[in-house]
Amino acid sequence: MRHRLQSPATHASFQHQSILLVYPSTPSSTLALTGLHHITAIAGDPRRNVAFYTGALGLRLIKRTVNFDDPSTYHLYYGDSVGTPGSVLTFFPWAGIRRGRPGTGQAYATAFSVPAGSLNFWRTRLLAHGVTPSSLTTRFGDEVISFTDPDGLILELVASTEPDARAAHPHPEISAAHGIRGFHSVTLAVSEATPTAALLTHAMGYRATATADGRTRFRVAAGGPGTYVDVVVDSSLPRGTSGAGTVHHIAFRTPDDTTQARALAALQALNLGVSPVMDRNYFHSIYYREPAGILFEIATDNPGFTIDEPLATLGTALKLPAQYESQRAAIEAHLPPLM
Repeated sequence: MRHRLQSPATHASFQHQSILLVYPSTPSSTLALTGLHHITAIAGDPRRNVAFYTGALGLRLIKRTVNFDDPSTYHLYYGDSVGTPGSVLTFFPWAGIRRGRPGTGQAYATAFSVPAGSLNFWRTRLLAHGVTPSSLTTRFGDEVISFTDPDGLILELVASTEPDARAAHPHPEISAAHGIRGFHSVTLAVSEATPTAALLTHAMGYRATATADGRTRFRVAAGGPGTYVDVVVDSSLPRGTSGAGTVHHIAFRTPDDTTQARALAALQALNLGVSPVMDRNYFHSIYYREPAGILFEIATDNPGFTIDEPLATLGTALKLPAQYESQRAAIEAHLPPLM
């Protein structure tokens, strides 16, 4: 079977093209973003994917559905106990898909927030699961380790010194003192920082807060873990290629449909080729590409992951969008078991 990498909103009108953006002299926060909503990546074997994220990392599988543009494969969602926006990492897994190459023009690394002092626990745990983490480093005052998942996706754990009241999903082997609380940040790798930084600060309401070693950190709204976007320029990085182990797109939070409609109008005024609103069942989405070619999404907090199954049983049954319900028997027969 041919593996299609054209999942949400990647049809021709949203492919990367050179963009000349003209901004007003005063930065605007019209988009009303409040932080990261979810990050979607590409994986290989879905069973291995579930085992790693629920087992090694202790996240909850909160939704098993299908890729809305390719129902022959899953769309798997992991997060905290309730799927709070800002905690949700999702995957399009295609068994046998080629490996991608992380690099420029991509969301290069996904960082989770963990409690201060917990990285020794995580180093030991990752090694026990066959994963070799990096040496501990310091970034903007926080301790960080990096590692890759079984497909080569670059992940980081940031032991944030800032307050982070979000609760980790309970896990029998991971105490609350160590658990993953949601995203800390995402790193965008670009060959030139200025165009991406201009979009973030003028149109999207972000503010640059610190710069060191070719990395600039941006924050939005009240700031703190779950809001940060780091933009990195590193001449040693190759141009990224899509495939297993790479991020497909990153989604930013907006509270509701009203604020999203304002964001859509603001992006249309910049001629960014933004998509119409798309119903993703658990949130409503618009898509556009930033100047380096990275696919951005703005997703609403509503209606949430309990719209089609109760909280207690999130992620335990295959949920299909209405357009595929008539094909359920064939889809279920094709999809491999996850556990």
